[in-house]
Amino acid sequence: MKSDKAIPRHLKGLFYIKLTDRSDGDTQSVAVGIDPGSSFEGYTVKSATRTFLNVNSLAANGKLIKKAIEARSNSRRARRQRKNPYRANKMNRSRSKGWVPPSTKARWQLKLNILKWFARLYPVSNVVVEDVNVTTEKGGSRRNSAFSAIQAGKNWLYSHILALGYSLTTFKGSQTASFRRRLGLFKTKNKASKLFDSHCVDSWVLANEVLGNQLKPDLTHVLVLKPLTHTRRQLHRLNFKKGGTRTRYGGTMSLGIQRGTLVEHVKYGKCLIGGNDGVNRVSLHSNISLSRLVQNAKLTDLQLISHSPWLLVDILRSCKKEKNARRYNRYLLRNSLLGNM
Repeated sequence: MKSDKAIPRHLKGLFYIKLTDRSDGDTQSVAVGIDPGSSFEGYTVKSATRTFLNVNSLAANGKLIKKAIEARSNSRRARRQRKNPYRANKMNRSRSKGWVPPSTKARWQLKLNILKWFARLYPVSNVVVEDVNVTTEKGGSRRNSAFSAIQAGKNWLYSHILALGYSLTTFKGSQTASFRRRLGLFKTKNKASKLFDSHCVDSWVLANEVLGNQLKPDLTHVLVLKPLTHTRRQLHRLNFKKGGTRTRYGGTMSLGIQRGTLVEHVKYGKCLIGGNDGVNRVSLHSNISLSRLVQNAKLTDLQLISHSPWLLVDILRSCKKEKNARRYNRYLLRNSLLGNM
């Protein structure tokens, strides 16, 4: 960058450099390993000889999405009983072929979005997914109906991966465990852990099984990803204030800037855009902890960097003791390594 051979770039919160003196050339094959989970998920991007990125992501919460859709439906019904504009009821609407419930689609859409994010940074050619395999039970209607949503989400994700032109390989959970034991790798039982040994170890062995034959991981640092949640714009709050007035609520834009955008402030450095006062001031939040830094920042003091739909929380190294990882994380914070991401 100092010699003008590369320029800085940001893509959805991740910092990288782009070479200016190279327009074409040979690229190596890159595989993405995906370890799905109910609460946390692991992703690994690697080639045959190098590991480029390990990501531990918080899974989408389908229960919250289901409640939000129910609240939207109830508010529409309530508006039809009041003297205000409302959308006419659409009766007997047939669902299109391949329809997936919104709560299920959100969980698997996140995996596809992260994959597309990787594909813009690396020449991805192979995608390896641990296939969630649960057998249905005769007479177990509750378990069978719950698993049908998972199966529908799997089919939706696999079809979109193939449509993007990637080579798709799936392994069962028992196969993943055998790959891990063969290499002598450790996996912690603490599913909420953000270390490499929790979820990324499985995504690494999946990608390594298809592309590469490394005996141990050469990169165990983990980038922790947390999707940002926004309250969608509503005409007004569901509960009115004293006097019968209903105030506007929600939104994903602040004075023309998308909320969650990474900006550079003259005083607070890199931070995220939050809400606004409706005139000319916005609130700023930390790009590490999401804590609010200031509530009345001027737009003239900001420099836009890039928008990110998720928060890049931490970088941790693999170790069996959580306290050592937290100590290393504090070291990174003191040296401002996380702030440069």
